[in-house]
Amino acid sequence: MKLVMKFGGSSLADADRMRHCAALVRSRVAKHQVAVVVSAMDGVTEELLALADAAAAGTRAVAEAHLAALRRGHEEAAAALGEPGRVRELLDELDRLAGGIAAVGELTPRSRDAVLAFGERLATALFHRALTSAGVKARAFDGGEAGLVTDDRFGDAEPLVELSLYQVAETLGPLIAAGEVPVITGFIAATQHGVTTTLGRGGSDYTATLVGAALGADEIWIWSDVDGLMSADPRIVPGARRLERISFSEAVEMAQFGAKAMHPRALEPAAERGVPVRIRNTFRPEGEGTLIAREGDAPDGIVRSVHVVHDSGMILVTGAGMIGRVGTAARVFEALGEHGINIRMISQSASEAAISIAVGAGQLEAARAALEARLLRTGHARRVLVEPEVAIVAAVGAGMRGTRGVAARVFGAVAARGINVIAIAQGSSELSISFAVGRDAGPDAARALHDEFGLAKG
Repeated sequence: MKLVMKFGGSSLADADRMRHCAALVRSRVAKHQVAVVVSAMDGVTEELLALADAAAAGTRAVAEAHLAALRRGHEEAAAALGEPGRVRELLDELDRLAGGIAAVGELTPRSRDAVLAFGERLATALFHRALTSAGVKARAFDGGEAGLVTDDRFGDAEPLVELSLYQVAETLGPLIAAGEVPVITGFIAATQHGVTTTLGRGGSDYTATLVGAALGADEIWIWSDVDGLMSADPRIVPGARRLERISFSEAVEMAQFGAKAMHPRALEPAAERGVPVRIRNTFRPEGEGTLIAREGDAPDGIVRSVHVVHDSGMILVTGAGMIGRVGTAARVFEALGEHGINIRMISQSASEAAISIAVGAGQLEAARAALEARLLRTGHARRVLVEPEVAIVAAVGAGMRGTRGVAARVFGAVAARGINVIAIAQGSSELSISFAVGRDAGPDAARALHDEFGLAKG
């Protein structure tokens, strides 16, 4: 069996946790071919960002404080694991890079990627040492060395997938066949010219699925600090339970609504090649976690999970002039896109006289200003109204496709609790139904749906 095991930052927070994770790898190496992907230690990416910003701003004392914190955490782990040399070299290299940024007084996207890459580079050096100390034959690789190639969109680089899969298979395939464990930096890749890039949000998971797809893995294990994906947030739904299996499409939908899951983009390589992904708890390794697999392999069920996105606001754009006018929705999207505002939900009346848009609460005023400037000034809309305190509730499940009466059950359950629905949206995939309610009503709506569909029972 071929396994790719990816460890998140909380799993690698210090030397003791690294030893624990190394033991998890060692327990599988005797019977399986294993590759490992490593995230930065917990909190390190944020520290590196702060260091880069302080260096560019010329605030030397602040930059030195961040560098000192990075040194302290990594050197303590290195001393405990017996790997001070390589870690010290990397920290000195980081110090020189920060000095160069300070001298120029500018932080380019390329330089930012170079700084951020040190989190995974340092963690990989430390975890490689933890593995070899545990008696595991291992070899460390940067993402680029392993064969991951991207475009040059620094900060959110896009892998050249086919080339990356070929190169990773060529580089790592012979190693795992010989019983050696490659330890690869997550999040990091390189352009075709060898310049370091980062893969953006969910980048380490993306690395793991690319490696798994390239090696033809039987499963990809994502080790973190949760038991798996849940039927709801247990903090607001006491009966929430762990989901044993879900489909890739359900996992993508759940992630869109804020479930503590993988980034949708990171699931693509595994989904396209049918490689199952299992989310497991590093600190309860005996648990089976949640398996994400092809849709036909997932168990039956109409609704699988319920989610609440709390920090939201609604904007209502209205006007008789919108009726039959081509391009109104496009103007809304363009106005918000130009200001970097993400749309969480959209609903349009059949009369075309109103469009409701949900955005993050922190972007609500900017969204209103952008829409007023674009639509009211030109006469494309008459009013832009704001509802500031809103929660978005979503029911997710592949079983909703083609099943009659799901919407009636959803809104009947909510109405029975006396909850007013502000706006409704359902995509053509029928994988989810989402709706907006008052902020304080969100948790109660989630509990109502969880009860209605018997999610606590499995």
